[in-house]
Amino acid sequence: MNYIKYIQYIYLLFAVFFIYDAIAKFMHDEGNYILSLLFAGLAIFMFFFKRKFYNKYKKNQK
Repeated sequence: MNYIKYIQYIYLLFAVFFIYDAIAKFMHDEGNYILSLLFAGLAIFMFFFKRKFYNKYKKNQK
């Protein structure tokens, strides 16, 4: 289960991508940039959720 330690950082990469996507859509006056911001918020939430889960898992291993 060593991959769980690294999976949480993939969510941060998704958040950065969706924030970039939202900025690009906002600059080109596309109306659905809010959806990209929602996905970025969800990815950030999942990062903290997975990090908390991993820390709890690691604590139970000891």
